[in-house]
Amino acid sequence: MALPTSLDKDAIREAYEDVRSNMSDHEWAVFKFDGLKIVCSAKGQGFQEFCSQFHDDERAFGYIRIQMGDEMSKRSKFLFLTWIGPEVGVMQRAKMSTDKSIIKDIINNFAVELQVETNIDLDLEMFKTHLNKAGGANYGTGVREV
Repeated sequence: MALPTSLDKDAIREAYEDVRSNMSDHEWAVFKFDGLKIVCSAKGQGFQEFCSQFHDDERAFGYIRIQMGDEMSKRSKFLFLTWIGPEVGVMQRAKMSTDKSIIKDIINNFAVELQVETNIDLDLEMFKTHLNKAGGANYGTGVREV
């Protein structure tokens, strides 16, 4: 019988709220497994640094704030990411749905949820496309008259 996964709830909640805050410079947080416990492994700025946190032989979760909008309005949108690297075994892959449900008790405010399994899928434009679809109307003209 598999042992249950636990959370470092305080650290995860703090990182989640930090990313959500407009007063914070942190744009993202990554949560990884330390044995049977999910912990906050990193927080930071910049999409490339976010992408560098995910490795082929591990499972992880990411939470990222992405600036969206058009020339008339800007707004922050949030994306929740489940990472299952291509070298992760079958049993660990199967366990991710259960593990995801417990972390989503804390990380519960996001516009889009994606599961990604290769570095190629860590693509900012693809993330923005999903966020635009989730956001509904997109009326921007592409030009702002001054």
